[in-house]
Amino acid sequence: MRGPAYAPGAPRGPVPAALTRRERFDRIAVTVMADVEERWHDELSRVELAVEDAPVLPASWVNPRVPLASFVDASGGAPPRLVLFRRPLEHRAETLADLEALVLTVVVEQLAEVLGVPPEDVHPDYEA
Repeated sequence: MRGPAYAPGAPRGPVPAALTRRERFDRIAVTVMADVEERWHDELSRVELAVEDAPVLPASWVNPRVPLASFVDASGGAPPRLVLFRRPLEHRAETLADLEALVLTVVVEQLAEVLGVPPEDVHPDYEA
């Protein structure tokens, strides 16, 4: 079916077919982060989630792999922030299900390090 159902102003909002890659990624990231925060509400209540297209790497970067995420500690008045890098994550996933699993893995591993617990304890769906 084509027509008004796929329009951004459709009554129920944009349907998945009308979402851009960035919007689809943002939905996945927010859903995963909300699920993890629900389990660790007190410990993660101040952590913000951010998405950037790609990391800015220094000229001295020698690692052949591009980072998928970065955790930025709180500084000054800014809260701690988990930054996901959309393009490197999308590049490593072949399907939407792969992308969802990879985002979950990256978020869980980053937050497990911050919380000081094994990733398996952060989320039951985590698979190394």
